[in-house]
Amino acid sequence: MDKKTKKKLEILRQRLEKTQKILVAARQQTDEADEVEKIEQQISDIKAEISKLKNSN
Repeated sequence: MDKKTKKKLEILRQRLEKTQKILVAARQQTDEADEVEKIEQQISDIKAEISKLKNSN
């Protein structure tokens, strides 16, 4: 893996961690049900991108 890919993976992992924390908070607040679904979709998108980067190298 080159430096650029490693950096991108690192940033994606940080984004994933942050988004997962937001999801936990969103689940505690039940005022917007669609917000949880949006955050879960973001998480799956980030995981897919991480997987794609790992498999490309």
